[in-house]
Amino acid sequence: MKWIETKDYEDLSKKACDIFVEQLQNKPNSVIGLATGSTPIGLYKELVQQYHSGNVSFKDVVSFNLDEYVGIDPNNEASYHYFMNYHLFKHVDIQKENIHIPEGHSSDLETACRTYEQQIKEAGGIDLQVLGIGVNGHIGFNEPGTPFDSLTHIVELTQSTIEANQKYFEKPEDMPRKAITMGIQSILNAKKIILLISGETKQEAYDRLRTGVITEDLPASALHQHPDVTVIYTGVK
Repeated sequence: MKWIETKDYEDLSKKACDIFVEQLQNKPNSVIGLATGSTPIGLYKELVQQYHSGNVSFKDVVSFNLDEYVGIDPNNEASYHYFMNYHLFKHVDIQKENIHIPEGHSSDLETACRTYEQQIKEAGGIDLQVLGIGVNGHIGFNEPGTPFDSLTHIVELTQSTIEANQKYFEKPEDMPRKAITMGIQSILNAKKIILLISGETKQEAYDRLRTGVITEDLPASALHQHPDVTVIYTGVK
């Protein structure tokens, strides 16, 4: 695991973007795994700028998002479908048919999970996976206790995750209690991973990850088992 300390959030976003751009320049038809939440917004802003500068193209890229809430309409402004379109997809030349986000609104969630795994496999696997980390150490929506061999599945969100995310909803009670997420094994199957950590609220998760102890109580610790992980961090000591 490689650790890169950055001076501020803007620097974190630029360094993550550099890795991303290099990946797409070396392999224009890369399969990329994308994360949502506040931390990667700066990365997506940088990527849009790189696209408009002519340094990178997404026309042959295939994307897979980590997760989506269960029971939420894709057009809902709090959905991750909306988030990705707002922050990245509508600003670049990615082909709509190459965008994949878990179908949290599906009437058959178990089938949706299996289909998602099959789509990743058929695309050749993820070349570069972007991750954030939750205050409790979750990656994707894989909460503490999630088996490391898990594939895409339905998860009950913990109270800390609900509290951290309900600010994105008009009313707290609108916050979903379940999500569909790529599993930890799904994430570890990626060829290369970058983990972005930003802010004091992530201090405990950062400290625990830095010890190198691998435990299902800290989902992100599974990343120590992967051969190519770069952690880019700021605002933690």
